[in-house]
Amino acid sequence: MMKLEEIAELLSGRIEGLIEKEITGVGKIETAGSSEITFISNPQYEKYFKTTNAGAIIISNEFELKTKRNDLSIIRVEDPYLSFLKLLEKFEEGKVNEQNGISEYCFTGENCELGENVYLGNYVSIGNNCTVGMNTKIYSNSTLESNTIVGNNCIIYPNVSIYKNCIIGNNVIIHSGTVIGSDGFGFAKQEDGTYKKIPQTGNVVIEDNVEIGSNCSIDRATLGETKICRGVKLDNQIQIAHNVFIDENTVIAAQVGIAGSTKIGKRCMIGGQSGLVGHITICDDVIIGASVGVPKSIDKPGIYTGYRARPLKETLRLEVGMQNIRKLEDRVKELEKKLSK
Repeated sequence: MMKLEEIAELLSGRIEGLIEKEITGVGKIETAGSSEITFISNPQYEKYFKTTNAGAIIISNEFELKTKRNDLSIIRVEDPYLSFLKLLEKFEEGKVNEQNGISEYCFTGENCELGENVYLGNYVSIGNNCTVGMNTKIYSNSTLESNTIVGNNCIIYPNVSIYKNCIIGNNVIIHSGTVIGSDGFGFAKQEDGTYKKIPQTGNVVIEDNVEIGSNCSIDRATLGETKICRGVKLDNQIQIAHNVFIDENTVIAAQVGIAGSTKIGKRCMIGGQSGLVGHITICDDVIIGASVGVPKSIDKPGIYTGYRARPLKETLRLEVGMQNIRKLEDRVKELEKKLSK
């Protein structure tokens, strides 16, 4: 429980309306109760300002109030979304962690080192020569093979498999069903038409503060490493092929496929169901829209959309042109009629 004044001080915000309120928690704007606080950062949710039952609401300094509500306290801040996240973390502090200890059904191999406050759930299997750092939680049915290194403060959920020689940094979250370090898709066609498997001898390196969604596949390198750099966030069901390099603070939405040896720069955003061919380079600060095919390197920051990745303005011009094709056809037919006469 926090007083409204304490919340405003925490968020460096300014209170409008009732000050003497106590807030017991945070909630969605549609369902929050009278003792909860909510927020508006997306204009699509402004319509709920009139109807929300929340006791207080966080809005931006620029938000224009079209209606006044005497029952709703307001805290104005610079960034409502980041302020709400900060407040959410504050309310989560001190909650009891029910996961602790090592299950009797857990297997650990030879020469394993387990740090303090490690939680190993049922049927976790850790291979030989593994190091599991302090404050790491590894949930049921997760598997780690030999020579795998897992850093501090990691959370690994059920049914995650991490193959041999992979390195996981600090503060990493890996959700259920993800496989890290599986063989890259490497085969050589032989004279008789069959395919010979190319040994995949590298590994996967995941740096600090990375979060990986459920059912992702990150392939080990043929040689060297597949690398996910600091601060990268991956959604569910993403395929990352061998020797891919993803630089810091890039975010990738669900069902994206990235072919082998592609390099993606810093602070990029890749929309869902996009596909990138192999051996290309994407520079820093590129935004790729949803369902976009990227057949070649991108060397200029900007927004790229379309069936084949093009700068946004170029895509919009093409779409306008396509919409005018019928009119052009009618004009040509009319001109042909006049010429024939």
